Amino acid sequence: MKPLLHEAARERRLVCDGAMGTQLMLAGLEQGACGEAWNLTHPDRVLAIQKRYADAGADCIITNTFGGSRIMLRRHGHEAELAELNAAGAKIAREAFGGRAGYVLGDVGPLGALLEPYGDLTEAEAASALEEQCVALVKGGVDAIIIETQTGLEELGLAIDAAKAAGAPTIIASLAYDLSTDGTFYKTMMGVSPEDAAEFVTDRGAHIVALNCGTGMDMVGAARVAREYRSRTSLPIMVQPNAGLPVLENLKAVYKQLPSDMAKSVPEALEADAAIIGSCCGSTPDHTRAIREVVDAFAKRG
Repeated sequence: MKPLLHEAARERRLVCDGAMGTQLMLAGLEQGACGEAWNLTHPDRVLAIQKRYADAGADCIITNTFGGSRIMLRRHGHEAELAELNAAGAKIAREAFGGRAGYVLGDVGPLGALLEPYGDLTEAEAASALEEQCVALVKGGVDAIIIETQTGLEELGLAIDAAKAAGAPTIIASLAYDLSTDGTFYKTMMGVSPEDAAEFVTDRGAHIVALNCGTGMDMVGAARVAREYRSRTSLPIMVQPNAGLPVLENLKAVYKQLPSDMAKSVPEALEADAAIIGSCCGSTPDHTRAIREVVDAFAKRG
């Protein structure tokens, strides 16, 4: 029996997978369509993507359920399939490992609506939707719940509580940070600093504090935030930065950092005590493979 994820992360460095949305679009998903629905309609395509990440050396595969909450699925007319979509996402991610031991992380993304008093979503509605998705993922057999791309502590706290109530074996709390215009600090869109986030996540009872995505969040920035996390918490740290800084092409942000260039900064993240390293926007299985090579070399160096 493999150890719980947060226990394993204290013993050895782990590698997580990379971007999913762009891979789905490369596989034929139309812009703005419901990628989570593919867990039921095109499971073979989802599996092919996740298998490439597993074959590239990922120890952790994140389920294709980022928008798998009732509130997000309602926009696409798939609310009634919530339990089935999330369970299928967990099953497909497990299959990607091909029978070898690996960690399936049940993905819970933002609800896509502002909580009162800033918006119309009540705390009760948010808590219910988050717990409903977490329960579906845990019943589906995930090894952890990863609450990702969060910018405010209110929703993050509700999601951590929901994952606890669902009985998640490991809870990962991941925030998205933006680099300040003068390049001197990172904060979330809602003004949360890495130090404050680390204290909040620790006090709320999550098992791993993480970062993903955000404007200006590359591997060097991830190392910087990891150091700030470590100054306030003893929890294992997970980082999933973007494939470099985007460039604007045809009014779209495009990430062009090569796997080898991302890999050059992985040692800095490892030295900042990142226990799990993956990647986010613009990344591919080739980025995962490059990260794996550096992590393995770092471990041998001892």
